[in-house]
Amino acid sequence: MIIWPAYIDKEKTRAEGRKVPKNIAIYNPRVDKIAKVLKNMGYEVKIYRDKCYPRQHWDVCGCVEVNYTGKKLTLLKEICKRLKQR
Repeated sequence: MIIWPAYIDKEKTRAEGRKVPKNIAIYNPRVDKIAKVLKNMGYEVKIYRDKCYPRQHWDVCGCVEVNYTGKKLTLLKEICKRLKQR
């Protein structure tokens, strides 16, 4: 499963790629922080720093690949929750 920072970015609209509700989204998510949270949750992650989110192909933001078989939205909400606790 691929996790793009835009999925949890509070400053993005749904049309720009945000998947979580705005009230739980976070400001300025970074792939390093997302990967660290996922590692702390016990998942193996792979970081791709040179990738561009397809909806914003001009902006290199990177992404995180995680071996997760559940629902993506559930994982994204848990990532947001843990990032807000920091």
